[in-house]
Amino acid sequence: MKTSATFITFEVQSRLKNMKYVLVPFNNLWKLYIGIIFAITLILFYPLFLIFLSSDTLKPFTFKLNVFWSRLMRILCFYGVEVEGESIPSDSPFILCANHTSYLDIFLMYSTFPNHKFLFMGKSEILSYPLIKTFFKRLNIPVYRNNRIKAAKSFIQARKEMRNGWSIIIFPEGGIPDETPFLIPFKDGAFQLAKAAGVGIQPITFVDNYYLFSDPENIFDGAMPGLARIKVHPFITKEEVAQKSSKELNEKTYQFISSPLPKKFV
Repeated sequence: MKTSATFITFEVQSRLKNMKYVLVPFNNLWKLYIGIIFAITLILFYPLFLIFLSSDTLKPFTFKLNVFWSRLMRILCFYGVEVEGESIPSDSPFILCANHTSYLDIFLMYSTFPNHKFLFMGKSEILSYPLIKTFFKRLNIPVYRNNRIKAAKSFIQARKEMRNGWSIIIFPEGGIPDETPFLIPFKDGAFQLAKAAGVGIQPITFVDNYYLFSDPENIFDGAMPGLARIKVHPFITKEEVAQKSSKELNEKTYQFISSPLPKKFV
């Protein structure tokens, strides 16, 4: 029975792989379509972003504009969202940790959680992207991973923003892994920040984004319209954050986020 089951597994995998290559032209046309919609809407909204980002007092309006942009992208790109699981507490700032398998993760976040104003902490390499760098640097928090002094300043800035009522979103994998959707080990920064700021942690999982819109550079990987399921896990309270070590928080968050994802077959 074990041999038969193994044979069936490999047979199914082979069929899926063949189907993957058949769909390559359609996947890349869809990626091109998404890219065009993104570019057009970004250019249209760019003047408003510049106005709202000219002053810290206008920053909340930038968040609302991002929420509207996210909703518009979902409509134009035929992406539905289904949120499963727990409700997110809204009484105080927190750190939201999520797996990172697609650029959709960022866009869907705004329209999925519009009542929790948040900023992203992300790698400074994003600043090399034209147009995007302007509002990412002014609204969000770039992390300079190869410069300890600048990395420490990003840490301090995040704590300051949380004192001002903003939650922080961190992808603890540090980027999109090469083999999505399989989770790679988490970096400790998010959990050290939670302990230093005295805030809770909200783990969530993007279940489907890796095949709804894969990395545009990976021409053989999937892209299509469809339903994006998001799993909201139990909230890790600030009291628990204070009691546990960064390593324990890392492990618990990893277990939550990995639970809805497929396990790597070796």
